[in-house]
This record gives sequence, C-alpha cells and structure tokens, in this order.
Amino acid sequence: MENILKKIGKISSFASRYIGIIIIAFSCLAFFWRDRFAWMTNYTSVFLGVIMFGMGLTIRLEDFRAIFSRPKEVIIGAVAQYTIMPVVAWVLCKVMNLPADLALGVILVGCCPGGTASNVITYIAGGDVALSVGMTIVSTLAAPVMTPFLVYILAGAWVEVSFWAMVLSVVKVILVPVLLGILLRTLAGDHVDKVSDVMPLISVVAIVMIIGGIVAINAEKILSCGVLVLGVVAIHNFCGMMLGLLAAKIFHVEYTRTTAIAIEVGMQNSGLAVSLAAANFAANPLATLPGAIFSVWHNIAGSIFAGIRRSGAENRTRTGENGVSAA
Repeated sequence: MENILKKIGKISSFASRYIGIIIIAFSCLAFFWRDRFAWMTNYTSVFLGVIMFGMGLTIRLEDFRAIFSRPKEVIIGAVAQYTIMPVVAWVLCKVMNLPADLALGVILVGCCPGGTASNVITYIAGGDVALSVGMTIVSTLAAPVMTPFLVYILAGAWVEVSFWAMVLSVVKVILVPVLLGILLRTLAGDHVDKVSDVMPLISVVAIVMIIGGIVAINAEKILSCGVLVLGVVAIHNFCGMMLGLLAAKIFHVEYTRTTAIAIEVGMQNSGLAVSLAAANFAANPLATLPGAIFSVWHNIAGSIFAGIRRSGAENRTRTGENGVSAA
C-alpha cells in the first residue's frame, strides 16, 4: 500500500507541475469529442467542492500562526487581491466594450479569491510558500462576503446580480468544504498525512473535468469569440501579477515574499468563477468561458513567471545579495 501511495504521489507531483499542459490537452479532447465531456458541467459545483475540501485538508493550525506572524504581507496580498483584479477586470470590460455575458465572466474571475494553484507556482518560483498558503486561506475565507459584494457592485451595469444567492453559492462550494477539510485534518491529521500526496492529483482531475465540460458545451462559441476572451484573460492575468509585484515593491517586501504576492494576486480561483456563472447566471451561458480559459492561461503564464523569478533569486544568491529588498 505504501509503495502504491508513493507512485501516486509521484504522479500527483507531475500533474501539479504540468497542470497547464494537461488542461490544454484535455481541452482539445473536449473540443473534438464533446459528448464525452459535456455531462461534466452538471457536476461543476461538486468538482469545485472536492478541490476546496482538498485545500482544507492541507491547512494546519500552524498555518494560521504563520499568517499572524507576517500580517503586513498577508494584508498587502489580501487587499491587492480584492482591489487590483476586480478593478482591472472592470476596466478591461469597459475599454474593450465586451458583450454582457463575457463582461460578467471576466468580472467574476476578477472578484474571486486566490487559487490553490498559486501555492504550487510559488513553490516552483522559489517564493515564500507559507505566505502564499496564508494569503490563499485569508482570501478564501473572505470570499463569501467579498466576491458577491464586488460582483454586485461591478457587474450590475451589465446584468442583474442577486447578492444573497451568490453568498449562498460561495458558502456551499468554498467555505463549507474548506472548513470540513480543516476539521478532518484537525481530528485525524496522521491519517490525512498518509494520503496527502494524493490530494493534488484529485484536485487536478477535478479542475480538468470542470474545464473540459465548459469547453465541450461552448465549442462553437469558442470558435467565434475564443481569441477575444484569451486576449482579455492574458491581459488581466499579466496586469494582476505586475501590479501585485509593484504593490509589494512599494511596501519594501523582500524578494521571495514579493514573488508570492505577485503570483497570488495574478492567479485566481477561476473554478469558482465558472461555478458561480453556471449556478447564478444560467441566462448568460458565455459567462463560464472566461473562467475556463483563465484556468488554462494562468497556469501557463504563472509557470513562465515562476521561471523568471526563480532565475532572479538564483542570480541574487550568486552575487551575494541577501534578498532583503524587493525586486
């Protein structure tokens, strides 16, 4: 059994590192074999709940202590998360004069908390993983209030938004699964540790199924507006990471923590955006598309950014810099 878990752990590590490529591959399959993937959209909220439950299982009580030990960086990250990405989303929708469905989808992505993929990308980048986890926890726990509120304020110009319906959706697919995961880890931590390496693989499978389903049912629409959405998503993601980097630099955050903040701000829980669009805006079917494309793009762009930041960290080490100043 132990050998099996080790092998699964290796597969899980590989899948987490190359999630962007895996998502692209299965998105292509979903595009051409739509009937095999379309059914997955019926279980979007379930898949997202599984992902968030897995996130809860990774959270230890000492993670909360880490949050309070570095409040400055956590506050910078949380404030940047819920200001930069929502505002950039709104500006892009206005400047590019997006149709209502697409505008709603872009704003949903911008108003979501940080995604768990940011923790993996931060690790690859050589950033402060503990800080990344702390920021993800804080933004996720704030999501039941912040995400519906921001969507209500920013998307109201395009569609009618039910604030309380969105609050209930976020509580069901984010807060409850995360808290259940934390509770299970608290009560049975030793047993959870034995299968902890398997959870990232389950999360990868779940996000692939979410995106595969969305691609399958929107294949024709992707042909007509996919390039436009990809362009908006790429700009959104790039602005998030660069402005997150700038915010950290303004407050003189050290290099590895600057990396964590930039990645956290730029990488959203786009699965939540897809789930909220499907659950609350059935009359706007294209609203799921930006979240699905963002899920693919932010892993690719995040990996590239991680490589750049890791090289920068290695150069600083070779030149004898201590990394105290921000970069």
